[in-house]
Amino acid sequence: MSADASAARTLREEPPAAPAATPGPLTGDPAALGLPCFVAGSVSLGLALVGVVPATAIGAALPIILTATSIGLFLATIWSASLGQTAVASVFGIFGGFWLSYAVLVIGLTHNWFGVAPASAQAAQELFLVAWLVVMVMLTLAMLRLPLAFTAVFFLVDVALLLVFLGVNQTSTGMLKAAGYVVLVFAAIGVYLYFNTATIATGGRPVPLGRPVLHD
Repeated sequence: MSADASAARTLREEPPAAPAATPGPLTGDPAALGLPCFVAGSVSLGLALVGVVPATAIGAALPIILTATSIGLFLATIWSASLGQTAVASVFGIFGGFWLSYAVLVIGLTHNWFGVAPASAQAAQELFLVAWLVVMVMLTLAMLRLPLAFTAVFFLVDVALLLVFLGVNQTSTGMLKAAGYVVLVFAAIGVYLYFNTATIATGGRPVPLGRPVLHD
């Protein structure tokens, strides 16, 4: 048998190995970016609601929310999607949309961007809060297979939105302050979640996040 025929037979019997997969342009854990941005916006809003700044200066939280939080969460969304992390991309994208739309709502009502009369400003805020409460409850129920710490964050976001709605609807500063404290609590859980991400990234063991509510 000639050398060429022998080589051809070998190729038929042993197909060439597939080339090694090259890593994509993005790797790592998107939560390393998304969680700190989420915490920054939550702390700033929580402090504003509990009265650290006057009620007339509620917009003091907007520079952080409009830039660091919104942009950071959307970048984390793209990062997650590039890694095929559908659930993570969904969470970061939904929260990014919430924070950005909140900033636009406050700025828009203050500067009359949307043609909403001052007498209708309360109704506009209530519409915003109800729409996002529906989305966040949906997110909470859909993500019950995530570790318990994540479910706790989502549940507290639901509670905070409900309290803010009641505060706006009843013109109750007490409800708004209560919402602010709830916001600070879920911000604290966000800090805990970030420590888990950072610990893993630096070679440590993950911290306990709790068993999922739903598990197989």
